[in-house]
Amino acid sequence: MAQYLGVKQHHPDSLLFYRMGDFYELFFEDAVKAAAALDIVLTKRGKHDGEDIQMCGVPVHAAEGYLNRLIRQGFKVAVCEQVEDPAEAKKRGSKSVVKRDVVRVVTPGTLTEDGLLEARSHNYLAALAEAGGAFGLAWVDISTGLFRCQSLTRASLGAALARLDPTEILVPERLLAQPDLFELFAEWKTRLSPMPSARFDSENARLRLQQFHNVAALDAFGSFKRAEIAAAGAILTYVELTQQGKMPRLSHLAQIGQGAVMEIDAATRRNLELTRSLSGERQGSLLATIDRTVTGAGARLLNDWLAAPLTDARAIIARQEAVQHLLDSTNLRSDLRAILRRVPDLERALSRLSLERGGPRDLAAIRDGLAAAAGLRDLFQRSADTMPAALQGAANALGHHAPLIDRLSRALAPELPLLVRDGGFIAKGYLDDLDQLRLLRDDSRQHILALEARYRNAVGVTSLKIKHNNVLGYFVEATTVQADKVKADPAFIHRQTTANATRFTTVELSELEQKINQAADKALAIELNLFAALCGDVLAQALAVSQAASALAEFDVLSALADLAESEDWIRPHVDDSRSFRIEAGRHPVVEAALRRNQSGSFVGNDCDLAPEKRLWLITGPNMAGKSTYLRQNALIAILAQIGSFVPAKSAEIGIVDRLFSRVGAADDLARGRSTFMVEMVETAAILNQAGARALVILDEIGRGTATFDGLSIAWACLEHLHEVNGCRALFATHYHELTSLSARLPALKPHTMKVMEWQGEVKFLHEIGPGAADRSYGIHVAKLAGLPSAAVSRAEQVLATLEKGEQASALTRLADDLPLFSIAAQTPSNLAEPSAVETALAELNPDELTPRAALEELYRLRSLLKGS
Repeated sequence: MAQYLGVKQHHPDSLLFYRMGDFYELFFEDAVKAAAALDIVLTKRGKHDGEDIQMCGVPVHAAEGYLNRLIRQGFKVAVCEQVEDPAEAKKRGSKSVVKRDVVRVVTPGTLTEDGLLEARSHNYLAALAEAGGAFGLAWVDISTGLFRCQSLTRASLGAALARLDPTEILVPERLLAQPDLFELFAEWKTRLSPMPSARFDSENARLRLQQFHNVAALDAFGSFKRAEIAAAGAILTYVELTQQGKMPRLSHLAQIGQGAVMEIDAATRRNLELTRSLSGERQGSLLATIDRTVTGAGARLLNDWLAAPLTDARAIIARQEAVQHLLDSTNLRSDLRAILRRVPDLERALSRLSLERGGPRDLAAIRDGLAAAAGLRDLFQRSADTMPAALQGAANALGHHAPLIDRLSRALAPELPLLVRDGGFIAKGYLDDLDQLRLLRDDSRQHILALEARYRNAVGVTSLKIKHNNVLGYFVEATTVQADKVKADPAFIHRQTTANATRFTTVELSELEQKINQAADKALAIELNLFAALCGDVLAQALAVSQAASALAEFDVLSALADLAESEDWIRPHVDDSRSFRIEAGRHPVVEAALRRNQSGSFVGNDCDLAPEKRLWLITGPNMAGKSTYLRQNALIAILAQIGSFVPAKSAEIGIVDRLFSRVGAADDLARGRSTFMVEMVETAAILNQAGARALVILDEIGRGTATFDGLSIAWACLEHLHEVNGCRALFATHYHELTSLSARLPALKPHTMKVMEWQGEVKFLHEIGPGAADRSYGIHVAKLAGLPSAAVSRAEQVLATLEKGEQASALTRLADDLPLFSIAAQTPSNLAEPSAVETALAELNPDELTPRAALEELYRLRSLLKGS
């Protein structure tokens, strides 16, 4: 316990997994917390300061699953292992405790094990710093080696964090005290890891980065601002602390330029369901709908592209050309994807090996991934002259790795264990000494029998045997009668005499016994040395291997987008630096896929043209007519176009969108004391304050959460602000038909409506948009479809007719004096209507007085009365 308390003192903020034999034990308050979080038994053992020591534990072989549950609940776990051979501890005395120390601290942002990670998503650790009034954000995925940074303004912090969605965020303690960052940190509070502000010192961070990259200056990697350097340096320090000095292989620090990607804030990402549906699931999101990738690395790259659409038209067009080439080259794409399906996760295997946390299967992943890269390189060499630049660049990055592939192929066995310590992963025939040791280890019985037969022949004793026990080990045994023949041979050394037999040994037998005992240990030691050498070979080419892994991921995404375009009949959009936005017969990709999956009919395409002279559309129309779907689909088409994908439309011309804003749907935030209307106003304020001329804004039902005149006033003012101040492209859906009057004095405002067809009192939604304004909202019709009681529907129609006819004040007074629904409720059923002839006849009947025949006649009479009525 003294040793435990000494280790725990250095890790007060982490649960301490303290290795004791086959279990990780937790004590004191750690045990209480872990038992509750893991739903395991809390027990006690011994006393400390007169109090019982609380205790719980988890088996070492199942620790990964328990770690996963603890990390997901926000805990950090310090893993404390034995760092000394027990034999060495015994030399200090029989009661000496084996030395233990923390070998790593597991936190949400520093996971590397496949079992703790999502294969198709990045696991980002981010750091936020401030220096000279500017902000810097750095992020790393230590499971893949990606290392990036970006300079940000205070207003863009939220969008950047939403884009990355980091599992852990390092922040200096002094920033937590800044009032203007309170709302930002409140959204991410469960993922914050406060650190001393001194660890964000920019000068120390610069030296740390230079040392890590082994350079005298960082100029070769980019022109970094102080805040970016401070954040990146803090990340390196944190990673080194949690990995206990073992640094993973990271790429060179790369900088994301200001405005290089489309900014999309958290509310917009949530409203548009880019990577998660509103219920929090991947299914139903845009990502799930378009993802055709076949590798984990490809899926992560697609996620990154979707989270950060480009704003450089040339880079977008380069991606489009690559997708077009693969779309046109069906056989090439088919062969490419067949190879990619065999590609393991090179990035994560390389990271685990660099942290000395890898296994034989990680080496096999490197081998198989590089072999696939060689196959792709050969595939593309046949059409190198016609390949677009993006594909050519990826093909060149695949590199040449024949010697490494050959060595790994020769060294690794066909069947590989999960852990290095299990041994048996080096192929037979790779090293003669290892084969001999394995033969000795595995065939020891045959060696003993062969030696026994030779000894029998040498001394002429057919009953001689070689036996084994735990006291003597291996020995030669002869009966008392035959012992003299054995003694006559000087090679046999007397060991023991019993009542019925005499036991001997030989130098040869002792040496064989020693070899047998040591063979397994020596075989494993040789395998461990070979594993370290193979890891060294891989890590010596880590940069080239990493480049090949990135190229494979890029091929996966580009070919997946080509497959998507072909299967969904999507078209290549025209993207440029203008401010145009013209879409012909655009469709919502997620809704269209759902309709096809459920066989619910086809999606109705709609046009959208936000040219500068008509850049603000005011959209009216009934509920259920498709306004929200129309708004979202245009935003999603812009995102798809700017990641380089083809889009669901007949044609599309899109001028670069630098920021995308969405205010669609209704939600409250009770944990932060915000009503639905307050959330709506906060999000609307962000749009009006931040949207510039190149932004795309979609707004749905602004002002609906308050009184009618208040809501109308707010919507009116927002519409004017978007037109006069923001000057952006926007789609503004509303039920306030009064806003259409603004089109007379706002030249870029164009009214449009969702079309409906009325026939014999019924309404059919056509899901088409066209010029003009709606004259009705058809809300009562939707209420009827939803199952509102018929009495309520009828009353609603009466109230609506009254309000539409007269002055509002007098109409409301008349309605308040006449409450027919309450009158109906107060009446008895008999007063609701005159009884029918059938009801009168039934009331007069006395069943007890009727014979069976008379009862039958009465039934016929009642039936005739019913027909008559």
